[in-house]
Amino acid sequence: MQPSETYRSGLEGTPILIADDSALSRRLLEAVLNKWGYSVIAVSDGATAWEILQRESAPRIAILDWMMPGLSGPEVCRLVRAQNRPHYTYIILLTARNEKDDLIAGMESGADDYLVKPFDNNELKVRLGPGRRIIQLQQELLVAQEQLREQATRDALTKLWNRHAIGEILARELARSQRENIPLGIMMADLDRFKLVNDTYGHIAGDIVLREVARRIAASIRAYDAAGRYGGEEFLLMLPGCDEEACLQTAERMREAIRQTPVRVGDLSLRVTASFGVTSLPRGTAAASETVIRVADEALYQAKQQGRNRCVQLPFAMYAAAPPSLL
Repeated sequence: MQPSETYRSGLEGTPILIADDSALSRRLLEAVLNKWGYSVIAVSDGATAWEILQRESAPRIAILDWMMPGLSGPEVCRLVRAQNRPHYTYIILLTARNEKDDLIAGMESGADDYLVKPFDNNELKVRLGPGRRIIQLQQELLVAQEQLREQATRDALTKLWNRHAIGEILARELARSQRENIPLGIMMADLDRFKLVNDTYGHIAGDIVLREVARRIAASIRAYDAAGRYGGEEFLLMLPGCDEEACLQTAERMREAIRQTPVRVGDLSLRVTASFGVTSLPRGTAAASETVIRVADEALYQAKQQGRNRCVQLPFAMYAAAPPSLL
């Protein structure tokens, strides 16, 4: 049976799912919840309620009648709790049963609270209060967890991946490149004469330059590429699916984006350039992170030696086999 949806995403308040096979009870409950500012999805059976509660955008509060076609309220509770999803669903059971054993059975199924029919509207309002607080507290906790994750994986200054995170991404992309038989472009980029910026204009100016360069780098790559701050003014980038030619073209476009427009630091306009070392892991190649970084780093070294503000590409197969002491 299709739900009679009255959910209105633009309405202020917490979305609530009502599941009750009594049309009269459903309409009365829906009316009072709308009056209090909640947005409502109303359905008439447990199977439909369970289908809705599996969605990514499922309401975080559900009011379920105990006896319903398809699935009972307690059965829906058990299914929801078995999901073990990150977002909590606060469930209130509606029941005509007032026996202690029945109420205990309902709570043991995973319900957070219950109301015995017929119930007073003020009692319902009071019972909904803890649900809203729990949902709000969990949302705040999830936001705090995401902020901690960002702090652990993002560079505080540039907001790119930090060295540890970009290293983990590289290891995953190397494995995926071999598994899916696709090339993997690797770049090492380094700002030219960056120490001179810090020494001449101060570290605050240097930070502004690094943030702006990081922004231009991020704007030059695709959503599924990865860029991280590898060292002070050095960046490591991964471009899945990019062969040598495509990787070099991207590096040239990035180098030009950095060079073309001066970086504004107060009243100053600082001309900034960068050098790029580029390589590409051929299809189906197995390689260690240290090896691909070594080849890209050698390409970067040659770009510096050749005058800076340029991109140098080295074929991976040739340079990966060379001992580090010969590079």
